[in-house]
Amino acid sequence: MKIGVFAIQGNFEKHARMLRKLGVDVLYVNEARQFAEIDALILPGGESSTMLKLLDIENLFEPLKKFAEEKPILGTCAGTILLASEVTSPAQRSLGIIDMTVERNAYGRQVDSAIRTVQPEKAFEDLTSPGELETVFIRAPIIREIHGETRTLAALDGNPVLVEHGRHLAATFHPEMTDDTRVHEVLLRKVRDKE
Repeated sequence: MKIGVFAIQGNFEKHARMLRKLGVDVLYVNEARQFAEIDALILPGGESSTMLKLLDIENLFEPLKKFAEEKPILGTCAGTILLASEVTSPAQRSLGIIDMTVERNAYGRQVDSAIRTVQPEKAFEDLTSPGELETVFIRAPIIREIHGETRTLAALDGNPVLVEHGRHLAATFHPEMTDDTRVHEVLLRKVRDKE
Protein backbone atom coordinates (compact mmCIF):
# COMPACT_ATOMS: atom_id res chain seq x y z
CA MET A 1 0.00 0.00 0.00
CA LYS A 2 1.22 3.48 -0.89
CA ILE A 3 -0.53 6.67 0.23
CA GLY A 4 -0.01 9.97 -1.53
CA VAL A 5 0.24 13.24 0.34
CA PHE A 6 -0.53 16.27 -1.78
CA ALA A 7 2.64 18.31 -1.51
CA ILE A 8 2.21 21.50 -3.51
CA GLN A 9 1.26 23.57 -0.44
CA GLY A 10 0.31 23.04 3.18
CA ASN A 11 1.24 20.87 6.13
CA PHE A 12 2.08 17.67 4.24
CA GLU A 13 5.17 16.51 6.16
CA LYS A 14 3.29 15.77 9.38
CA HIS A 15 0.80 13.61 7.48
CA ALA A 16 3.71 11.68 5.97
CA ARG A 17 5.20 11.19 9.44
CA MET A 18 1.86 9.84 10.73
CA LEU A 19 1.57 7.41 7.82
CA ARG A 20 5.13 6.17 8.30
CA LYS A 21 4.32 5.62 11.99
CA LEU A 22 1.58 3.27 10.72
CA GLY A 23 4.11 1.45 8.52
CA VAL A 24 2.82 2.80 5.22
CA ASP A 25 4.82 3.88 2.17
CA VAL A 26 4.34 7.56 1.36
CA LEU A 27 4.64 9.45 -1.93
CA TYR A 28 4.66 13.25 -2.07
CA VAL A 29 2.32 14.04 -4.95
CA ASN A 30 2.71 17.13 -7.14
CA GLU A 31 2.16 15.73 -10.66
CA ALA A 32 -0.88 14.05 -12.23
CA ARG A 33 1.12 11.01 -13.38
CA GLN A 34 1.76 10.13 -9.72
CA PHE A 35 -1.92 9.38 -9.10
CA ALA A 36 -1.43 6.02 -10.81
CA GLU A 37 1.18 5.06 -8.19
CA ILE A 38 -0.95 5.54 -5.06
CA ASP A 39 -3.87 3.79 -3.35
CA ALA A 40 -5.28 6.88 -1.57
CA LEU A 41 -4.50 10.57 -1.21
CA ILE A 42 -4.39 13.11 1.61
CA LEU A 43 -5.20 16.77 0.89
CA PRO A 44 -3.56 18.57 3.83
CA GLY A 45 -4.29 21.83 5.58
CA GLY A 46 -2.89 25.03 4.12
CA GLU A 47 -4.58 27.85 2.24
CA SER A 48 -7.42 26.57 0.07
CA SER A 49 -7.48 29.46 -2.41
CA THR A 50 -3.71 29.12 -2.93
CA MET A 51 -4.10 25.36 -3.35
CA LEU A 52 -6.80 25.93 -5.97
CA LYS A 53 -4.51 28.24 -7.95
CA LEU A 54 -1.71 25.68 -7.79
CA LEU A 55 -4.08 22.90 -8.90
CA ASP A 56 -4.85 24.99 -11.97
CA ILE A 57 -1.22 25.95 -12.67
CA GLU A 58 -0.13 22.30 -12.47
CA ASN A 59 -3.21 21.05 -14.42
CA LEU A 60 -4.24 18.83 -11.50
CA PHE A 61 -7.88 19.84 -10.94
CA GLU A 62 -9.52 17.38 -13.35
CA PRO A 63 -7.03 14.52 -12.72
CA LEU A 64 -7.76 14.87 -9.00
CA LYS A 65 -11.51 14.64 -9.59
CA LYS A 66 -10.95 11.54 -11.74
CA PHE A 67 -8.76 9.98 -9.02
CA ALA A 68 -11.59 10.51 -6.50
CA GLU A 69 -13.96 8.45 -8.65
CA GLU A 70 -11.88 5.35 -7.91
CA LYS A 71 -9.77 5.84 -4.79
CA PRO A 72 -10.15 7.31 -1.28
CA ILE A 73 -9.21 10.85 -0.31
CA LEU A 74 -8.80 12.33 3.17
CA GLY A 75 -9.04 16.11 3.32
CA THR A 76 -8.01 18.04 6.43
CA CYS A 77 -8.80 21.72 7.08
CA ALA A 78 -8.10 23.39 3.69
CA GLY A 79 -8.32 19.94 2.10
CA THR A 80 -11.87 19.68 3.46
CA ILE A 81 -12.74 22.98 1.77
CA LEU A 82 -11.43 21.66 -1.55
CA LEU A 83 -13.53 18.46 -1.23
CA ALA A 84 -16.82 20.28 -0.52
CA SER A 85 -19.71 20.62 -2.94
CA GLU A 86 -20.30 24.21 -1.76
CA VAL A 87 -17.95 26.76 -0.14
CA THR A 88 -18.99 30.03 1.52
CA SER A 89 -17.38 33.11 3.16
CA PRO A 90 -16.44 33.83 0.43
CA ALA A 91 -17.79 31.47 -2.21
CA GLN A 92 -15.03 29.50 -3.90
CA ARG A 93 -14.74 26.83 -6.55
CA SER A 94 -14.20 23.34 -5.18
CA LEU A 95 -13.88 19.73 -6.32
CA GLY A 96 -17.44 18.74 -5.32
CA ILE A 97 -16.37 15.31 -4.08
CA ILE A 98 -18.18 15.34 -0.70
CA ASP A 99 -21.78 16.55 -0.54
CA MET A 100 -21.47 19.29 2.11
CA THR A 101 -21.45 23.04 2.60
CA VAL A 102 -18.29 24.42 4.21
CA GLU A 103 -17.75 27.92 5.61
CA ARG A 104 -14.13 29.06 5.36
CA ASN A 105 -12.18 30.31 8.43
CA ALA A 106 -15.39 30.06 10.44
CA TYR A 107 -13.69 29.48 13.79
CA GLY A 108 -11.82 32.78 13.47
CA ARG A 109 -8.27 33.90 12.84
CA GLN A 110 -4.97 32.28 13.81
CA VAL A 111 -5.27 33.62 17.37
CA ASP A 112 -8.58 31.77 17.73
CA SER A 113 -6.94 28.40 17.11
CA ALA A 114 -7.75 25.78 19.75
CA ILE A 115 -7.36 22.19 20.84
CA ARG A 116 -10.64 20.52 21.78
CA THR A 117 -11.65 17.01 22.77
CA VAL A 118 -14.65 15.41 21.07
CA GLN A 119 -16.45 12.12 21.51
CA PRO A 120 -16.72 10.52 18.07
CA GLU A 121 -19.88 8.84 16.84
CA LYS A 122 -20.27 5.08 17.12
CA ALA A 123 -19.86 4.91 13.32
CA PHE A 124 -16.26 6.16 13.71
CA GLU A 125 -15.49 3.82 16.60
CA ASP A 126 -16.85 0.90 14.57
CA LEU A 127 -14.24 1.69 11.89
CA THR A 128 -11.31 1.89 14.33
CA SER A 129 -11.40 1.88 18.16
CA PRO A 130 -13.32 3.75 20.88
CA GLY A 131 -12.21 6.83 22.78
CA GLU A 132 -12.23 10.61 22.61
CA LEU A 133 -10.50 12.44 19.76
CA GLU A 134 -8.12 15.32 20.37
CA THR A 135 -8.84 17.89 17.65
CA VAL A 136 -6.53 20.75 16.67
CA PHE A 137 -8.29 23.67 14.94
CA ILE A 138 -6.18 26.29 13.12
CA ARG A 139 -8.15 28.89 11.14
CA ALA A 140 -10.54 26.02 10.63
CA PRO A 141 -13.61 25.83 8.41
CA ILE A 142 -17.00 24.74 9.72
CA ILE A 143 -19.10 22.13 7.94
CA ARG A 144 -22.48 23.89 7.99
CA GLU A 145 -24.54 21.23 6.22
CA ILE A 146 -24.15 17.68 5.01
CA HIS A 147 -26.33 16.14 2.33
CA GLY A 148 -27.08 12.85 0.64
CA GLU A 149 -24.78 9.99 1.62
CA THR A 150 -22.45 12.15 3.74
CA ARG A 151 -22.50 11.15 7.40
CA THR A 152 -21.02 12.64 10.55
CA LEU A 153 -18.29 10.65 12.31
CA ALA A 154 -17.57 13.33 14.95
CA ALA A 155 -19.11 16.68 15.87
CA LEU A 156 -18.31 19.70 18.03
CA ASP A 157 -21.04 22.03 19.32
CA GLY A 158 -23.49 20.49 16.87
CA ASN A 159 -21.27 20.96 13.80
CA PRO A 160 -19.65 18.00 12.03
CA VAL A 161 -15.85 18.04 12.33
CA LEU A 162 -15.22 14.65 10.72
CA VAL A 163 -17.40 13.30 7.92
CA GLU A 164 -17.47 10.34 5.58
CA HIS A 165 -18.90 10.14 2.08
CA GLY A 166 -18.44 6.69 0.58
CA ARG A 167 -14.69 6.12 0.28
CA HIS A 168 -13.82 9.73 1.22
CA LEU A 169 -13.17 11.47 4.56
CA ALA A 170 -12.95 15.11 5.58
CA ALA A 171 -11.83 16.66 8.87
CA THR A 172 -12.02 20.35 9.75
CA PHE A 173 -9.22 19.76 12.29
CA HIS A 174 -5.61 18.57 11.96
CA PRO A 175 -5.35 14.89 12.99
CA GLU A 176 -1.69 14.86 11.95
CA MET A 177 -0.86 17.27 14.79
CA THR A 178 -1.75 14.79 17.55
CA ASP A 179 -0.48 11.34 18.54
CA ASP A 180 -3.84 9.76 17.67
CA THR A 181 -3.53 7.75 14.45
CA ARG A 182 -7.17 6.70 14.14
CA VAL A 183 -8.31 9.12 11.41
CA HIS A 184 -5.43 7.97 9.23
CA GLU A 185 -6.21 4.34 10.17
CA VAL A 186 -9.76 4.78 8.83
CA LEU A 187 -8.32 5.97 5.51
CA LEU A 188 -6.09 2.89 5.37
CA ARG A 189 -9.08 0.68 6.16
CA LYS A 190 -10.93 2.18 3.19
CA VAL A 191 -8.02 1.21 0.96
CA ARG A 192 -8.00 -2.35 2.32
CA ASP A 193 -11.78 -2.68 1.98
CA LYS A 194 -11.46 -1.74 -1.69
CA GLU A 195 -8.76 -4.36 -2.38
